[in-house]
Amino acid sequence: MLNLRSWPQAVLHIDGDAFFTSCEEAIHPELRGKPLITGGERGIVACASYAAKALGIRRGVSLHEAKKICPGLIVLPSDYETYSLFSRRMYNIVRRFTPQVEEYSIDEAFADLTGLRRCFHTSYEAIALNIKREVERELGITVSAGLSLSKVLAKVASKHRKPAGFTPIPGRRIPEYIRELPVEKLWGIGPATTNYLWKMGIRTALEFARLPEAVVKKKLTKPGQEIWRELRGESVCPVMAEEKSDYASISKTKTFAPPTSDAGYLFAHLLRNLESACMKARRYHLAPRRLIGFLKMNDFEYRGSEVKLTRPSAHPLELCEVLRGLFDGLYRREDLYRSTGVILADLKPDRDVQYTLFESPLRAEKVRDLYEAVDEMREKFGKHCLHLGAAHPVDALGRGRRGAPTVREQTAFFGETKRRHLPLPVLHVKV
Repeated sequence: MLNLRSWPQAVLHIDGDAFFTSCEEAIHPELRGKPLITGGERGIVACASYAAKALGIRRGVSLHEAKKICPGLIVLPSDYETYSLFSRRMYNIVRRFTPQVEEYSIDEAFADLTGLRRCFHTSYEAIALNIKREVERELGITVSAGLSLSKVLAKVASKHRKPAGFTPIPGRRIPEYIRELPVEKLWGIGPATTNYLWKMGIRTALEFARLPEAVVKKKLTKPGQEIWRELRGESVCPVMAEEKSDYASISKTKTFAPPTSDAGYLFAHLLRNLESACMKARRYHLAPRRLIGFLKMNDFEYRGSEVKLTRPSAHPLELCEVLRGLFDGLYRREDLYRSTGVILADLKPDRDVQYTLFESPLRAEKVRDLYEAVDEMREKFGKHCLHLGAAHPVDALGRGRRGAPTVREQTAFFGETKRRHLPLPVLHVKV
């Protein structure tokens, strides 16, 4: 026994089943049950329906390989605008039952149900099932749900029966569910920790959970100790209801087609990546200390480089020359490229930024004021209504889409523009 009490806490994990393709099937009912993938604009499988997975098609496989496996495969461009609407509606449904909801990703959420049995006059299992049924009834998609004493165990439970499954793991039954679970399948256990545990002779989650506390404190760092405690039924990682505002890094990438070796066009895309990443950093009042740029070649190989900044900054006007230096070191005229990306790393609060004696605080303050005005304009008129001149080739030469645009992108309601849409998906029904 790891925990003698059945429900000292109750944490629910909701996980969308093949979320992107499930959303497509909800708005295109004629596609239900057919082998379907999204990611046509990227050239790789972003998400595969369960019918496609049954044929052996997996995420990350190239479209060429996927079509060899299934010649009749239905390929759709990823409609992230619609997927985010489904995601928002899913979270709002969960919030009808509890205000303590953590949006972990676009298709995953944790919810703390502790103490709600008296409010709903029913068990935690019944509350979780009601949430699951409401999501599926209102959105037309399926989700898997796991209920347990901690976030780690709730995630184990939701993976136990997929798709459309529900698994409760009360305290007394923890060993039953983690007895055969490989330790590398635990949420938060990466390759390095896995190899370390293997060297200790730990292969399963139950073996890990049964380690003495003294051994865990001596051998593992704080994250590993927290996973060990959560696995034993102690909730030490609370459900964070507030929006995430702390990031270790921010990355932005863009895939385009056809592949190109045009240096001006590639750098324009790289600069757009930088502007988007900096926009997010400024939203959370963060500034990077390291800048990483990379190019993805047509054979899916990556070429990247990194530079340490003399002063943290989230203003592209100050970073574009640094990015130009990175690009010049990565670019080869003879190669074809299909994607660009930027990573802002080693982020710190921008209030902690200090100016050196060799820089002009007045100029830095002017740049800050400029970007406050730019952000205000973007909020009103769209993300890239204002951008650095070197990024203009993206607009002049096109964005390099692969395949047809999504139905939502082709549909404009009264008052909408290409960049400003109402938060409404386009549903398809036979009349």
